[in-house]
Amino acid sequence: MSLFECIKGNAYEIKGLYVEEGITRRLQALGLNDGTIVTVLNRKKDGALIIRVRGTRLAIGRHISQGIEVEEKAL
Repeated sequence: MSLFECIKGNAYEIKGLYVEEGITRRLQALGLNDGTIVTVLNRKKDGALIIRVRGTRLAIGRHISQGIEVEEKAL
């Protein structure tokens, strides 16, 4: 499933980044690598997501979140 489809409050493990190369490198620099656990904190009306990655809050748009493949994880 894509990160865009995720439910607020749940934790997910990143399985792959399928966006443009420049965006992929930036996301990896921010800590979004395969195997990283992220938590969806909030969903905005315009499709943006607020996520927690390694103790840091990040906001990502719909286009990027649709290109991040995840798997649900139990905390």
